[in-house]
Amino acid sequence: MNDLQLLGPRAYGESLGSAVLKASAEDFQVDEVLDIPLSGDGEHLWLWVEKRGLNTEEAARRIAKAAGVPLRTVSYAGLKDRQALTRQWFSLQLPGKADPDLSAAQNDTLTILKSMRHKRKLQRGAHSANGFTLRLTQLSGDHAAIDERLRLIARQGIPNYFGTQRFGHNGGNVVDARGWAVRKALPEQRNVRSRLLSTARSFLFNQVLAARVADGSWQRAQVGDLLAFTDSRSFFPAGEAECSDPRLAILDLHPTGPQWGEGESPAGGATHALEQGVAGSEPDLRDWLVAAGMKHERRILRLPIGGLTWHYPEPDILQLEFVLPAGCFATVLVRELVDLVPVGQTDSPCVF
Repeated sequence: MNDLQLLGPRAYGESLGSAVLKASAEDFQVDEVLDIPLSGDGEHLWLWVEKRGLNTEEAARRIAKAAGVPLRTVSYAGLKDRQALTRQWFSLQLPGKADPDLSAAQNDTLTILKSMRHKRKLQRGAHSANGFTLRLTQLSGDHAAIDERLRLIARQGIPNYFGTQRFGHNGGNVVDARGWAVRKALPEQRNVRSRLLSTARSFLFNQVLAARVADGSWQRAQVGDLLAFTDSRSFFPAGEAECSDPRLAILDLHPTGPQWGEGESPAGGATHALEQGVAGSEPDLRDWLVAAGMKHERRILRLPIGGLTWHYPEPDILQLEFVLPAGCFATVLVRELVDLVPVGQTDSPCVF
């Protein structure tokens, strides 16, 4: 499956050129934003960890082994890319135990930058945002055109697609999810089950968002929409008055799309018809999600880009810095600018 099938149309027109991302881990840096004051005491040891070329689950296993504790006692807020330089929090439950020697966990791919005790464990999804520093190298494109589009993105946001990473290589996770859905079965392995259910929900969401990008309604509220604030999981219906709420114009309030599950979509009007139509085009995935007991949730259609700045360290390098809410994809921003080319290849763009 290609990029357009998995995501949908770009919001601001065709690609403005090409570039390479992740030529080195330092080209893709992520800092977890966690607004939790740590108490300094308690049975949970929290670790601020820097890792490169290492995914979150591998880091957790290494920390658990060094600490001599079961993997289930190690917690983290979210998964971070392997091919990146990332900094994120982990916690270990150590009731009645002293701080362990974690030196065996550390090498050039993992460094513990600081540690502190706290009364509670780190919960999944506890981080509020992620800060990104991206370096696009081997950049081919007109700087003036790129600058103009970036200014537009800073003012208007971008479609909040799930990135292609969610769907596996060439959309393989979607193919696998459809296979299980047709059989009306679920994988026994919990991590595989979770990944494929998430893939199915994300794919249906992207199809709804793609339709609204195509008709231009992704940025504006319409009667029947369900609206949500950027950092809230709750939503409320839009009537005539809500559609002119000034908070829509300042990218604080947004229309939402479905993350499919049990129950009828609470949307109304044209929004309800569109969402039912998309789900009806994938009946096996729709029914599979319902049978698995997934709950109907909402995700904002428009993604505001916090603190977006950029500069060109060299004529063929673009460095971007910005903050995104947790669960949103930095590569979706890059996609609105340029096509990404595999490392070591500059003549055959591969859209990310």
